[in-house]
Amino acid sequence: MNRLGFASMGLAVALAATAADAFVLTGSVVDSKGKAVKGAAVSLVGTEFNTTTDGVGSFTLRDKSMSEVIAEQQSSQPGGPDAIYSVAKPGFVGVNNGVLSFSQNSSGPVQLKIFDALGTSVANKSLYGSGEVDLRGYVKAEGTYFATVQMGSAIQNVKFTAHGAYGSSYGVPVVKGLKKELAGGDLQVVADGFDTLNVKLANLDTNVELVLQKAAGVEEKFDFGWAKGNAPVPTRGCGKTWNRVKSGSYDFQWSKGKRTIRIDIPDNYDNNKPYRLVFGMHCMGGWAGGVQQEGYYGMKPLDTEKTTIFVAPEGNGNQAPWAQDDYILFDELLADLQSNLCIDSSRVFSAGFSYGSMFTNGLSRDHQHVLRGVAAYETAEINIYVPPHSGKSIAWMGVLGLQDDLCRPDLGRAARNTALKHNGPNFSDASGEQAEEYKGSGPHLCYDYKTVDERFPVKWCTQNGGHIWDHKDPGQTKSWVPEATWEFFTQF
Repeated sequence: MNRLGFASMGLAVALAATAADAFVLTGSVVDSKGKAVKGAAVSLVGTEFNTTTDGVGSFTLRDKSMSEVIAEQQSSQPGGPDAIYSVAKPGFVGVNNGVLSFSQNSSGPVQLKIFDALGTSVANKSLYGSGEVDLRGYVKAEGTYFATVQMGSAIQNVKFTAHGAYGSSYGVPVVKGLKKELAGGDLQVVADGFDTLNVKLANLDTNVELVLQKAAGVEEKFDFGWAKGNAPVPTRGCGKTWNRVKSGSYDFQWSKGKRTIRIDIPDNYDNNKPYRLVFGMHCMGGWAGGVQQEGYYGMKPLDTEKTTIFVAPEGNGNQAPWAQDDYILFDELLADLQSNLCIDSSRVFSAGFSYGSMFTNGLSRDHQHVLRGVAAYETAEINIYVPPHSGKSIAWMGVLGLQDDLCRPDLGRAARNTALKHNGPNFSDASGEQAEEYKGSGPHLCYDYKTVDERFPVKWCTQNGGHIWDHKDPGQTKSWVPEATWEFFTQF
């Protein structure tokens, strides 16, 4: 609680000129998703009152004339702002920590009236002589209150709030002050990327919660990543002619040798239209040609609108087909594709099975700046080089057979939890949420995490089954995995 003492009749009269107009308007500004809008310009139209929202979207507009006068009053008092002094005529009235004190040299009547901000009386007491009244006992709700203390012909007005702020004036009727409080005004909020918001306020002495709507055609920007449904981000390959095979294989020369690359480009490829890019990483004992033959884990047949370029690089030829150098291969291959094909750099994905999923999962740890999302079928973080995690978020999908005895369920869950530790809002930890898993009968179960940032979803799909990628529901001959993955990748 603030404590204000009153030094003299003259100073109190000076305060009267500003007390009636005083207000404290506070509020918060958020977008339609509840995210704080920082740096928004907030102003009362036609006045000098303006400010900007802080780092959490909050703002305060205050009638400084009252606070300045009170500050001057407090600083001028010998003994500091907490000192309380008596007034020669007609008597003493002051507030200390929410308690109003009054005293006089006689046992004459004292009339105390308390009103809320709408002018409704909440107390009317007849007192005598000297005494105290705890104003806090009359604060029934958030807002501003007014008290008048009349002794003889003099009136002391006190304005206080639920937060314990106090002001005072002599000789100004409360009704006059209330009329000015209720005059209100037009509040305007302006922020980049949002429609301007205008709000008519009946009372300036209040708290408001304001929601801004994104301006039509304006895409929300982030320090990292993209908004859902963002406009394509074309690469420097747009406009160039692709002189290699459009569907088949070619040799790619990179810094450490030569690798075979399998590729499928839509037959109606337009070099001025940015395309989604999906990598398929093969398993131990597999090959890039096998990934291509299986339609890149069954996704290529689902691309009926021909929006995607599919690529499958060959592994290093060793028993462990993906190692630390292959992260360099990925970087150089991606750079080459983006330099020569029209690719949407904000929609690059990778999917893989077994050792291919382990490599894909490894990429998800430190390639969030170039990969929008990954799908890992039967993955783990052992027996393969795993780079340190960058701390950034990525869309992550996992598929797990609960009877997998190679990439065991506990290893798959551990890889998933690594992603979750950075996929909450502002890269926070969302691994505390427990996913629902397959119960042992019926179709597969996919669980979408609720506490992650919506721009970086995490999907966890489980079913009975061993170390395979193309799990099928009971009685079905077609795997559900391709459609689940395609839906996950194309949601962006």
